[in-house]
Amino acid sequence: MTDTQTAAAARDPNPCRIVGVLDDGAASLTPTALAHIQNADVLIGGARTLALLAAHAKPGCAQRDLTGRLSEVPDWIRAARAADQRCVVLATGDPLCHGIAPYLANHLCLNALDILPNLSTLQLACARVGLAWQDARIVSIHAKDAGEWQRGAPPAHGLYALAQALRAHDSLLVLTSPANTPGRIARLLLAEGLGDGFQMAVAENLLQADERIWPQLSTEEAAKKDFADLNVVLLWRVQPRPSPVLLGLHDAAYQQRQPEKGLITKQEVRAVSLARLQLRTNSVVWDIGAGSGSVGLEAARLCPAGHVFAIEKNEADFAIAQANHAAFGVSNYTLVQGKAPEHLDGWPDPEAVFIGGSGGELAELIALILRRLKPGGHLVMNFVTLENLSQATAALQAAGVAWDVLQLQAARSKPILHMHRMAAENPVWVVCAKKEVAA
Repeated sequence: MTDTQTAAAARDPNPCRIVGVLDDGAASLTPTALAHIQNADVLIGGARTLALLAAHAKPGCAQRDLTGRLSEVPDWIRAARAADQRCVVLATGDPLCHGIAPYLANHLCLNALDILPNLSTLQLACARVGLAWQDARIVSIHAKDAGEWQRGAPPAHGLYALAQALRAHDSLLVLTSPANTPGRIARLLLAEGLGDGFQMAVAENLLQADERIWPQLSTEEAAKKDFADLNVVLLWRVQPRPSPVLLGLHDAAYQQRQPEKGLITKQEVRAVSLARLQLRTNSVVWDIGAGSGSVGLEAARLCPAGHVFAIEKNEADFAIAQANHAAFGVSNYTLVQGKAPEHLDGWPDPEAVFIGGSGGELAELIALILRRLKPGGHLVMNFVTLENLSQATAALQAAGVAWDVLQLQAARSKPILHMHRMAAENPVWVVCAKKEVAA
């Protein structure tokens, strides 16, 4: 038997058809797709989609509204197939593009499904505006009301994926919701300092009588406008995407405490500390005693698919770290004011933790971190006093984890008359520990 014959034999004789539908109803369908709908014994879809095609359902067809009942749909399909009924699920646009098809494929045998895609609303919007979309990133914020975006929002925020994608891509196609509107997207751009970097288009009520296209909107304009509930948003860069240095920025790149500079992990120590944290692109990082924020902010650049949670107790230093965050161009960084272990219970377990300052309860803090640190994770601490070094190593020894200490002392050249001399920086101890993976 050939591969083609094998595939044909494996195909289900009565699959559930998943049909993509647009807002002009039957006009958007091929004759084959429309015939499946007209012959269906069970028709499943959202209330609006069912209403669009109600006139084409045969007498006696059972129509099931999946709104708020998505988890029940696989059982509805199984019951229809067990009764040898023809079942059709109505989806929006392309069922495989942020649609229902992947969900059903995960809950049913793939051979039990026959997918008949349509154009996606994103394709239609791009066609209306004339925007090439082959390199665009598709982002869905079609979810519960996420609330307005605030700089430093954590990954649980419904607009977090969009904020991250804006940093990494030159064009984006966004599936919105009645709550997560084009105006809210525009205000996110402004909050992240990206307002001048993007042009925006909004396509409302596509393929309906009141369709309207806004082909070129500034973020300031969009932030103040109201749009129809049914819309998609297109974003594209009008300024080049930055390509910043990821590791080892000069100390002068950061705001620091005035008039005496110095509450910053120096460039050489910062580079070694970040290396010892063993960061991955998706690492969750804690920065305790953030100071100017230098370590956590560079970690955020190194972990574009991860997130950095930072805490600083000193009010003046917290404000400085906030200013550095605003200038740094990252959206995966959350900074709070407080004294650890405050706030830590609300943070996800980390893969890496950096301690630049402890506020006094060092042994207790180390014990807490080792409990929360994921197996294989790394703890890195910087100390300039013998007392803190002794306390930290004793706590690590008592915890039974593998640890080591590295002393760093750099000297930097400084001008003296027409020559240069070497000026030593204060020595720093870098204490590193790893939580082993259980056998």
